[in-house]
Amino acid sequence: MSSDEQQQRIFVALADPTRRMLIERLSAEGDKTSTELAKDLPITRQGVSKHLRILAEANLVSVRQDGRDRYYSLQPQQLTEAISWVDRVRAQWERRLSALADFLNQSAEKE
Repeated sequence: MSSDEQQQRIFVALADPTRRMLIERLSAEGDKTSTELAKDLPITRQGVSKHLRILAEANLVSVRQDGRDRYYSLQPQQLTEAISWVDRVRAQWERRLSALADFLNQSAEKE
């Protein structure tokens, strides 16, 4: 899989608020089973499992089998790639907006 395809999977996975919440819980609370993650959520355990599968396909979480339980762990290094991309785009827009502000200030001074 190319890095563009991987990046697309990451952003698709992050686009859903339930998946972002699962990532936040794994980050804050550490490894959890799908049953533990489904607790206090307004969706079924099967729904949580589908979200976890999408996160695993994007390599944002890993799965470890321990007896009958499957534990999910956050893989934060994948988030680093997404953050780097966002930072590059933000820097481009900050330069553009700064140039626009300079132009508008110069125009206002000429008037």
